[in-house]
Amino acid sequence: MRLVLTGSGASRGMALGRARLEQPSRYLVDERPLGEAEVEGEIERLKAALAAAREELRILREKLHGTMAREVAEFIDAHSLMLADRELTTGLYDLIRIGRYRASAALKMQRDRLVEMFEAMDDPYLRSRKEDVDHVIARVQAGLMRDSSQEERKLASRVGEILVSDTVAPSELVPLAEHGVLGVLLSSGSTVSHSAILARSLRLPMIVAAHDALAHIQDDDLILIDGEHGEVVVHPATQDIARYRAWQREVAQQGKRLALLRNVDTRTRDGVPIALYANAESPADVAQARALGAAGIGLYRTEFLFLQRKELPGEEEQFLAYRDLVLGMGGLPVTIRTLDLGADKADSSGLVLDDEENPALGVRGVRLSLRRPQLMANQLRAILRASAYGPVRVLVPMVSAAEEMVSVRRMLKECERELRSSGHEIAHNVELGAMIEVPAAALALPGMIRSLDFVAIGTNDLVQYTLAVDRNNDQLANLYDPLHPAVLKLIAQTIATAQKAGRRVKLCGEMAGDRRYTALLLALGLTDFSMHPGVLLEVRETVNALDRSALRTHASALLRAPTRERIQRVLERLGS
Repeated sequence: MRLVLTGSGASRGMALGRARLEQPSRYLVDERPLGEAEVEGEIERLKAALAAAREELRILREKLHGTMAREVAEFIDAHSLMLADRELTTGLYDLIRIGRYRASAALKMQRDRLVEMFEAMDDPYLRSRKEDVDHVIARVQAGLMRDSSQEERKLASRVGEILVSDTVAPSELVPLAEHGVLGVLLSSGSTVSHSAILARSLRLPMIVAAHDALAHIQDDDLILIDGEHGEVVVHPATQDIARYRAWQREVAQQGKRLALLRNVDTRTRDGVPIALYANAESPADVAQARALGAAGIGLYRTEFLFLQRKELPGEEEQFLAYRDLVLGMGGLPVTIRTLDLGADKADSSGLVLDDEENPALGVRGVRLSLRRPQLMANQLRAILRASAYGPVRVLVPMVSAAEEMVSVRRMLKECERELRSSGHEIAHNVELGAMIEVPAAALALPGMIRSLDFVAIGTNDLVQYTLAVDRNNDQLANLYDPLHPAVLKLIAQTIATAQKAGRRVKLCGEMAGDRRYTALLLALGLTDFSMHPGVLLEVRETVNALDRSALRTHASALLRAPTRERIQRVLERLGS
């Protein structure tokens, strides 16, 4: 019998396939007493499972490099660091040696202890990290029980399936997609979770928070999921299949339309040129940006040179990476963001503090760089040297005060003098800009704009810091809202301040690449967008169909609207 369930659309698209029910968090715990003669063998089993889990994550990260949003890479790196944590592994070995627990039971005890510790914390951000513990422990548990031949058969049978589960780790999504899974349906989760972000990057339809899914769907049921509207149809009828076929035809037609836009200018219907830049972290991203006609690289994430290594990269290594980036863009402008480690972006070198009580509000971004002046000098010198090969801009993250930019500007000028005096060729003028991702920076911008050459808005952090909502906390997903009136006012104020001072302003967060917000951002005055290269053509198509002058007349109505619902009504009148 046909049944319709609802959830929240996390990744657009539709999928029709057989349901495959799984509970990733379930595993067998062997509670039999451990004999003395079995202790060392059990420790070796655990060591092998830990090593296998670390290797899986290493391979996965290599596969994903350049194809995912930055949060997913950070998530994988955090899991890798957790697996390498001596306190975790020593505690496990002690449970086996002293407590005589088998490996699976020791893992469960450690998991329960860590989750209890996180749940007792006052900070909601840290409380939400218990999900990381569950995923890491489950990965090791799976390693203890894994039969490689069964695992291969399990993956091989994925073709034509839709995963139905309570949760799924980002690290599990890629092999599932590679082996034919068509979509994902979760009974829990958030549209801004790491898994949801990765699903969007993979173009894998996903629905989260479909609370009744596991109770009403059985293995091999035919189901249709609609990631755009958050709707699940169990045992779809003829009209549902027809709707799916119509969607497939529209996707094929859209693909043909978008292919024609590769070499087309981005210009609104009333003739206003709009610059679409690409966010990048790898040569693959750069190549894709060039192929799709990006205006340049609007945000290059340098922290990926620092992660997953014991030693910090030196000036020469960084220079070569930045030089190749600049050469790869063939004369188009490249914006390189200085190191943005901190919060949940941990490293293996000991650079980031690992005992901060509230890392999201701690030593991260420019705060970390200014505490390590030699580190920042090396990076600035490398960027300046790369400027000899094409136009380069320097972007500073996590700025909250004008004094920070004054310090960076002073250091940049000093590095310029040193390089020129030692015979290095560098550009005559390398622009310096600030990321506006903290409300304080948006509010203080009128006082610091004269010391900046350009401005970039990071909406992902701006939303969460303005609303005091961790965007990765599933319990708060309904509160993380880019359409909150306070967020729109900060974005509009930042755009107006920069443009009044004659400074370019671009928006780099997820809003830039989401067509649902394109008309809104144009209405607020934005002309420069920076996004994942994979969505560039979609946004170009949307921009080219809009009349910017007409949209601008609605800006005051958008900013006067007191609630999200009123803002949404204005957007509906705009046809977005």
